[in-house]
Amino acid sequence: MTATTDGSAGAVGPRAAAASTTNDTTAPEALDASAARATARAVEHLLARQDPAGWWKGDLETNVTMDAEDLLLRQFLGILDAGTTRAAALHIRREQREDGAWATFYGGPGELSATVEAYVALRLAGDPPEAPHMARASAWVRARGGIACARVFTRIWLALFGWWRWEDLPELPPELLFLPKWFPLNIYDFGCWARQTIVPLTVVSAKRPVRPAPFPLDELHTDPARPNPHRPLAPATGWDGIFQRLDKALHVYHRFAPRGVRGTAMNVAARWIVERQENDGCWGGIQPPAVYSVIALHLLGYDLEHPVMRAGLESLDRFAVWREDGSRMIEACQSPVWDTCLATIALADAGLSPDHPALVKAVDWMLDEEITRTGDWAVRRPGLPPGGWAFEFHNDNYPDIDDTAEVLLALRRVRHPDPARVEAAVARGVRWTLGMQSKNGAWGAFDADNTSVFPNKLPFCDFGEVIDPPSADVTAHVVEMLAYEGRTQDPRARRGIEWLLAEQESNGAWFGRWGVNHVYGTGSVVPALAAAGLPGSHPAIRRAVGWLGSVQNDDGGWGEDLRSYKEEEWVGRGPSTASQTAWALIALLAAGDRDSEPVRRGVAWLTAAQREDGSWDEPHFTGTGFPWDFSINYHLYRQVFPLTALGRYVYGEPAPRKEG
Repeated sequence: MTATTDGSAGAVGPRAAAASTTNDTTAPEALDASAARATARAVEHLLARQDPAGWWKGDLETNVTMDAEDLLLRQFLGILDAGTTRAAALHIRREQREDGAWATFYGGPGELSATVEAYVALRLAGDPPEAPHMARASAWVRARGGIACARVFTRIWLALFGWWRWEDLPELPPELLFLPKWFPLNIYDFGCWARQTIVPLTVVSAKRPVRPAPFPLDELHTDPARPNPHRPLAPATGWDGIFQRLDKALHVYHRFAPRGVRGTAMNVAARWIVERQENDGCWGGIQPPAVYSVIALHLLGYDLEHPVMRAGLESLDRFAVWREDGSRMIEACQSPVWDTCLATIALADAGLSPDHPALVKAVDWMLDEEITRTGDWAVRRPGLPPGGWAFEFHNDNYPDIDDTAEVLLALRRVRHPDPARVEAAVARGVRWTLGMQSKNGAWGAFDADNTSVFPNKLPFCDFGEVIDPPSADVTAHVVEMLAYEGRTQDPRARRGIEWLLAEQESNGAWFGRWGVNHVYGTGSVVPALAAAGLPGSHPAIRRAVGWLGSVQNDDGGWGEDLRSYKEEEWVGRGPSTASQTAWALIALLAAGDRDSEPVRRGVAWLTAAQREDGSWDEPHFTGTGFPWDFSINYHLYRQVFPLTALGRYVYGEPAPRKEG
C-alpha cells in the first residue's frame, strides 16, 4: 500500500470522480446480465476463501503503531529477535509517506504519534537517524511540536525506556479499581476496550518501570534541553481545568500512597486481568489490552514462562500476518465471527441454496461460537441470561450486540439439518439483545447505558473514543434483526425505530459509528426501517435516498473519506470504493429504487470494477474503530458487501418473517 503524500484521498478531490468505469446509458437487460455474471463470480470467489472449519476471515489492517508497539513490547521484555525486527521494519518502511510521516489510513494525512512510534521502531531495527527517510521523519515530527505533542499512549511507550519522564504523564492510580460501580469514573464507566486497557495501565503507572534506552531520541524534540515545555493549565471553571488539577493531585498521591493500599490495589488489578484472559491467551481479542496486560503482569512478578504470560505472548504472535515479501503486519484484532456472518448473508442473498454445504458448515461454526457465560456486560444488566456472539475467535467476556444481530440474521438464511438447535440459539440471542437495550431505546456495541460524560474528560484519554454510547448503525442492525424475527411490533423494537428516526441528520443521512461514515450509517438504517415496515415513500427514507443520490460520484460509485468525521466538507465525499458503493446500493434497493438511475449506475460501477477472479480491490479504509482516531481496512468488506448488493439487485430483497 502506498499512501499519497499530499494528504488527499487518492488522485481525486472530495467530489471528483475516480477512474471512469461506467456510463449512463447502460441498457437494463445488459446491466442485469452483467450483474448476474458478476454475482456468480463473486460467489465462487467467496466460497473458495472459506476455511475448512466453516469460517471466513479477512486481514484486519490498521496502522503501523501496532507493529511499532509489538517491537517495543519485545524490546521491553528482552525477547526481540532479528527476524521479527527485520520483517516488521520492512512493513513499516513501506508505509512511510514521501514527506517522512506515517498516516493512520490510506491516503490520509501524516499523524504525529504514528510517526513517532514508527520512527522509534525503525531505530530499533538499526535504521540510522541520518538516513534520508529517517531525517525526513524526524524533521516532520519536530515541525509539529516533537514528542511533547504526541498522544499519551505514545509517551507511555517512550517512558518505558526513559525517553520520557513518567512525572510528565497523566496519573492513573490502581486504586481506581476500588471505586464502586455507581461512582463516577469507575472502570465500568469506560467502554470495554478502554476498560481492558486502563486496568493494566494502572499497574504500569504505579510501577513506572524504565528499561535502558538503546539510543537517545534527541532528534524528536524541538529542544532536547526542554523536551516538555510548560503549558498553562486550563481555567478551573471548565472540565478540562478541573481534571488537570485532579491529575496534579493524583501525582502528589503517587508519592505518598500507603504501601499496603497500593499493593492491595495492584493485586486486585492483577486478579482482574488474569480472570479475563481468554482461552487463546489474549485479552478481549484485541492487541492493546493484551500488550499492556503482559507488561503489567510481568511487572508484578510473572516470569515469561508462566502459563499466563506464555499464552499471552503466543496469542500476540497469532496477530501477525506474514506477507510474501517477508514483511510482517500486526492485526489489532481478528474478525472471524463478523466476517463469517456477513459472508453467510452475502452468499444467501446472492442465490446460494439455503442448504448449501458451505452455509450449513458456517452455521455449525457460528453455533459453536455462541457465548453462554456471563461477562462484564452483566454489571449494567444483572440477571440477564447470556446468549450472544463476539467479534473474534475467543472473547467470551465481551460478546457484542452488533455481531449478535448479524449472526442471527445469518442463521435465519440457512436451512440447517438441526433446526431445533438453531431456534434455541436464536431465542437466546434475541433475549440477550433485547435485554441490552439502553434507556433511550437504542443499542451500543458492548454495554448498555455506557454514556458517562466523564471518561473522555480525563487527560489520560486522548487516544480516541473511550465510552460506548448507542449508535445508529448498531441500533439499525438490531431493528433489522427483530424485523426478520417478526417482532417489529414489540415495544422495544418500536422504541429503537423511533430513536433512529430522531437521529436522522438534516441532510437525510445517519452518522456511522463503526463504519465510514454517513454512507455506512445510512446504508445500515434504511434497510432496517424498510424491514420494519416503513414504506419507500416514508419521508425519512426519501430524504436518505435523496442524500445518497446527491453524493454519488460521477463514475457511478460512492465513497466517503475518513476526514468526514472531523471536516464537514468530506461528508459523503471521497473516491468510489466497493464496500461504500455496496452500502449505498443496499439502502437504495431496500427503499424500492431498484430501477432508478443511481442504482443502475452504482451496479454498473461494481460490475466494471470487479476483478477477473470475482474479487474487488479496496485500498481505502472503510471501517472505524474510533471515529477519526483509529481506522480499519477490513479486507473482506470489499467482497461481502458488493456481493450482498449485487445479490439483492439480481434476486430481490430478502423478506422478513410475518408478525405473530
